[in-house]
Amino acid sequence: MTTAPHSHHVDVPKGALIMAGFLVVSSIAITSAARIMQLPPAASPVLMRAEQKVAPIASRQLRFSDRADGAVVIEDVTTGGTALLLEPGTNSGFIRGVMRGLARERRMQGITSTPPFDLTLWKDGELSLTDTVTGRSIELNSFGSTNRATFLDLLTRPETAR
Repeated sequence: MTTAPHSHHVDVPKGALIMAGFLVVSSIAITSAARIMQLPPAASPVLMRAEQKVAPIASRQLRFSDRADGAVVIEDVTTGGTALLLEPGTNSGFIRGVMRGLARERRMQGITSTPPFDLTLWKDGELSLTDTVTGRSIELNSFGSTNRATFLDLLTRPETAR
């Protein structure tokens, strides 16, 4: 039995190549036009709240620190009490993930974990976590209602004594 030689040749339809080329060219053209016309970027939630003079409803200054056993202690800076203790293996991945990102940024700038973060609920319903040193603000509403609720709970949760 004789077999035909194997070929790796693939025919791509001409229409698909034309559409891909059009997509690339139009993306570059739109981006270039926006740059040339100096269109301002979309406003950040922080700037929009300042412009609209949206007031905070509730705020709490929190400090996050790691314990040797892997737990994360969330301290209310004002009272010195523990707002929440995240034991290792508990369902606290979202808070840990957010804080890992903020802590990484601080380490890159040579900042310790001592300065607090501001957790703020705004009159427009937005919830934000702001690093008081770097000024970086994370809008927690954008992560969904369940993840937002984990931080919202920190605003009303009574602290425990040290």
